[in-house]
Amino acid sequence: MASLRSDQLDAHLQRSLSPLYVIHGDEPLLALEAGDAIRARARKEGFSERDVFSVDRYFDWSELLGAFAGMSLFGDRKLIELRIPTGKPGTAGSEAIVSLCASLSADTLAVVTVPRLAKRDQSTAWFSAMAKTGTIVDVYPVERARLPEWIAARLSRQKQRATRDTLAFLADSVEGNLLAAHQEVQKLGLLLPEGELDFNAVRDAVMNVARYDALKLSEAMLAGDKPRLARMLEGLKAEGEAPPRILWIVAEEIRAIARVQEGLSQGRPLADVCRENRVWGDARQNLVGRAARRLGREALLAALGHAAFVDRVSKGVARGDAWDELLQLGLRLA
Repeated sequence: MASLRSDQLDAHLQRSLSPLYVIHGDEPLLALEAGDAIRARARKEGFSERDVFSVDRYFDWSELLGAFAGMSLFGDRKLIELRIPTGKPGTAGSEAIVSLCASLSADTLAVVTVPRLAKRDQSTAWFSAMAKTGTIVDVYPVERARLPEWIAARLSRQKQRATRDTLAFLADSVEGNLLAAHQEVQKLGLLLPEGELDFNAVRDAVMNVARYDALKLSEAMLAGDKPRLARMLEGLKAEGEAPPRILWIVAEEIRAIARVQEGLSQGRPLADVCRENRVWGDARQNLVGRAARRLGREALLAALGHAAFVDRVSKGVARGDAWDELLQLGLRLA
């Protein structure tokens, strides 16, 4: 059985074209790209006709077999795509697929798309017949640990590159969503020049583009810029930002400071502790490091207690003004 990862498909297609491909897995972006790559190579090889079949409970499998049996009057080569969303073709479908695998010719190319199947389903007669006849292309989600590498490869296609910290920041920003990662990479290709990407430029491109960015609020807070902090909170309030989101950002910053503080107390380098706790960028690492050294443990615990009170206020459980409490919380850290 020939089996490939999705990132190996391009190199395979440059060498040869199998009579049948099975796009197998649950990652929509990679499945779409694999199908596009196979179709593009097929067009170059003269497969100018294309039939697409999608299997549902009423699907007539004789239509699929008829498509393979009936060739164009002009002798054009034909690409036939079969999509099985459930991954279960049934008895009739299983027999039809086994028959299809036995009847492939040089003038027909088949592409079958199925979701990720359990091991026992990969041992069925119909899947085994496809594996023996053609090439399995596994389109599985990219593991979180490999996501920065995946992003780096995508950036290199548009002649851009980034540091390890910048790649880690991008991976954190998309939370494993490949489609979101793909869109962010494309956006960076449009907004930023080729070559080494500046971290701050990447951060600005990825983050909220509103005039008052809630994610930059923590920068004003950690830098001790009290007028800017108050001004940003007023702006966010005027723009209709929800207090719980701002509170989440501030609380996460407090927790990050506490974790960095603990690492520094063990004599570890700031850069290592920050990277471990997903504090990206030299500027933010310096701000968090200074806050970790400046604020005592009791002050951080008190700030977390204040954050819990703000949460109750914002939910109407405790009395008070959520925006005023957010300002007081920010000021005690600034």
